[in-house]
Amino acid sequence: MPAPPKVSVLIPTYNYARYLPEAIESVLAQDFGDFELLASDDGSKDGSAEIIREYARRDPRVRGEIQERNLGMVPNWNWCLREARGPYVKFLFGDDKLASPRALGRMTAMLDAEPSAVLAVTARVILDENSRALEVWDELGAPGRKDGRETIARCLRADRNLIGEPSATLFRRDAAARGFDPAWKQLVDEEMWFHLLSQGDLAYDPEPLCAFRLHSAQQTVANRHAHVSSTESLLLFARYLDGFAATAGLKLDSLAIRRLLFRYIYYSRKNSRRDAARTPAVAAAENVLLGRLTPRWYAACLLLHRASKPFVNLERWMRR
Repeated sequence: MPAPPKVSVLIPTYNYARYLPEAIESVLAQDFGDFELLASDDGSKDGSAEIIREYARRDPRVRGEIQERNLGMVPNWNWCLREARGPYVKFLFGDDKLASPRALGRMTAMLDAEPSAVLAVTARVILDENSRALEVWDELGAPGRKDGRETIARCLRADRNLIGEPSATLFRRDAAARGFDPAWKQLVDEEMWFHLLSQGDLAYDPEPLCAFRLHSAQQTVANRHAHVSSTESLLLFARYLDGFAATAGLKLDSLAIRRLLFRYIYYSRKNSRRDAARTPAVAAAENVLLGRLTPRWYAACLLLHRASKPFVNLERWMRR
């Protein structure tokens, strides 16, 4: 039995034959050679299986798996994770790619240099459907080690996944032994990053070593139409509220925490009304947070929000 590689590159894919060769080639072109590439096709109907078989035939570093039945997005991710042999795991979706031949080597070195870090992240190039670079997303600032719990708090305060998609990360396999939680649909990656960062720190490099593609066939687009993100954002904040308050040095009954709770609930309700899709799941998530805020404080924060809104709008206008 050969020794395990340092890095397991995992490509879970479904109906991405158009982009899959670009993703695989970006891995095979790396100047870091101690890796395996495991591609798992989840019952595609577009020729993806044939592409994977051909690369596996040509290159011994490529291992292909054609699932007999469609597992679903998150179960396919977890199948790949269970099959990974390397201590470091690099996910790369079939419609994304590595943006530099230095990506694997650099990200591996980041974790090697920071024993407390469980997650390595880089800025990423945003591509369109035709592989044209649109912009660079760089949301974590200066390079180096970031405290795990402080990074969670930053994401919660911004109500955004500042860390990025799985294709922009590399992490320690042992820390992720639990796997991605299949109960989550849209924020499944952010939920995993929070799980990892509860165990350790994050290493960041603002060089865009990975590329993430925006296109209409993404699962993200379908989830957005189903308002999945709104619900999961509320649930994620409710789960990590106590830790966020402690990290930020705020009491749970402080005005800052109450205003943040209000913001999550208010904009969830606003989006639901606007999109005419206030589902029971959204309402339940709101009630979780409302129980921490209380209706009386919600009303007070609503008055404060309305009173301050003209000044906020004026500030935005002056910035233009």
